[in-house]
Amino acid sequence: MASSSPSEHEIQQRIRLACGRGAVRLWRNNTGALVDQQGRFVRFGLCKGSSDLIGLRSLEITPELVGQRLAQFVALEVKTAQGVLSPEQRAFLRLVQQLGGLAAACRSAEEAEQLLGAPRQVPLGH
Repeated sequence: MASSSPSEHEIQQRIRLACGRGAVRLWRNNTGALVDQQGRFVRFGLCKGSSDLIGLRSLEITPELVGQRLAQFVALEVKTAQGVLSPEQRAFLRLVQQLGGLAAACRSAEEAEQLLGAPRQVPLGH
């Protein structure tokens, strides 16, 4: 019997376990809405389109701030091999990148590890 491809949830768990330690911390960002027990409509999560995993990556900034540590915002949108980003998800990733954060769609723990391994320069205009 052939093994099936991992689900988005399984990929998320693999990424959190492989990448959420050391200089990186990742948290699950559940988004959506529900009606609570009092009948109130409640939205949760950062915003529509915000990434599945959010977190911080510690960076050492040079040369002006040599030795100081800063936290870079991280947003990882987890997708299966066939998964497609929504327009809202694309816009959120683009915003995070424009503001200096690290944001990408990831389809495996290996892809996330490669992305989070070495600090990268992301041009603001892209």
